[in-house]
Amino acid sequence: MSSSIFSPLSAPSHTILKSNQNPLLNLDSFIPKRVSCTRRRTLFNTTRASLSTTKETVLKEFHQRKALKIISGLQNLDRDNVAAVVSAADKGGATHVDIACDPELVKLAISLTKLPVCVSSVDPSAFPAAVEAGASMVEIGNYDSFYEMGLTFTPEQILDLTKETRRILPHIALSVTVPHTLPLPDQIKLAEQLELEGVDIIQTEGGKCSSPSKAGILGLIEKASPTLAAAYSISRAVQIPVMCSSGLSSVTAPMAITAGACGVGVGSAVNKLNDIVAMIAEVKSISESLTLSNNGANVVRESSLRL
Repeated sequence: MSSSIFSPLSAPSHTILKSNQNPLLNLDSFIPKRVSCTRRRTLFNTTRASLSTTKETVLKEFHQRKALKIISGLQNLDRDNVAAVVSAADKGGATHVDIACDPELVKLAISLTKLPVCVSSVDPSAFPAAVEAGASMVEIGNYDSFYEMGLTFTPEQILDLTKETRRILPHIALSVTVPHTLPLPDQIKLAEQLELEGVDIIQTEGGKCSSPSKAGILGLIEKASPTLAAAYSISRAVQIPVMCSSGLSSVTAPMAITAGACGVGVGSAVNKLNDIVAMIAEVKSISESLTLSNNGANVVRESSLRL
């Protein structure tokens, strides 16, 4: 992989606007201008309470350690493929779907499922329109397509993107991916800084950097080892939920929960399949593996309490 560094903060399509230049969405944009101060304050508080309730609902499965997010891809704008992935997530037992940050795709997704829709981007200015279209969670991450171009992100860039996203959308559920390109101690440090910035979910990754030397189940475990290691380490350093993503399967998803993750994110294992029936079967297989894992963990906890 090339060592060049992608700089979303300097590229025109990823510019961070100053607050006095920024026309982006915030709570005020939901409230009509021609109302009295008292009425306006009431509407503001009602809107904030509504967003808070939505956020609590979106994060519920993470706090219950059973979240399963199916990812269509940050740069996947193929409506047919996105529709198939969303439908498979809905029918296969997922708890969330993650799609490209595009308002039209969001409208498509919410027409196909009642699952919370997360949108992924590295451009904070793209999030408000997607939220207005119906997205209930935003994700700075799913960097795989950038890695394929030899582009990586520094901790400083990710922190800047996070701060800007929190500024313009202070009450939306926010997930941020910690890049696997960082050494593990630096991943932990970045996760701790992100927690201080008010991030709700930390997502780990690593599948792309792992080249399994074995076939079959051994290869699946080997492929997942970087993201499992990150989930184990980061979950012990922060208080917020950690989602384990990249290179996971029905074999390794339960390992992520055991390692300390509160949920898993699955992309290519589903979105690269050409048949929606196969997609549904894969989602269902992963969902069932998580259910069995959680049931087993509950049995162990209950047995420990009786001793």
